[in-house]
Amino acid sequence: MTHCSEFAVFTVEKEKQARVIELSEQLFCEMNSERKVLISHEILRKTDNNAELCWHLVWLDEQAVKENAQRWSSFPSSAELESLVGERLYYGHFLKV
Repeated sequence: MTHCSEFAVFTVEKEKQARVIELSEQLFCEMNSERKVLISHEILRKTDNNAELCWHLVWLDEQAVKENAQRWSSFPSSAELESLVGERLYYGHFLKV
């Protein structure tokens, strides 16, 4: 089975970052509530622009990514999280080559 890595980069106003980080952690737990689909996760801040945050997620596999994308709106933390995030700068999934 090949794990799937996800990178999502977005802007978040400095005064909203603590809440976005808290909601992100809650969301990751919600995603894993029925079965463990997230193997690991990191929330990163860009070194030269502290308004940019990044999620680096490692998913069980591509199917887990697809299933969770379909369930996104059902997660309790997703609506508030989306309301606090600014521009989505990058979003992508990668497999080992």
